[in-house]
Amino acid sequence: MAHHKPLAKKLRLINREKSNQPIPLWVVVKTRFKVRWRPRLRHWRRSKLEDV
Repeated sequence: MAHHKPLAKKLRLINREKSNQPIPLWVVVKTRFKVRWRPRLRHWRRSKLEDV
């Protein structure tokens, strides 16, 4: 990927990076371990982004 990216693409990548973080621990405790992980968690090497 190029070093100089358009601003819109950068913003989309930032949003994808934010949504890829694990859920907070207080959510796990509050739901009594019913919610433990994010279902759409993405690994950078295993699956790539489609529409960036």
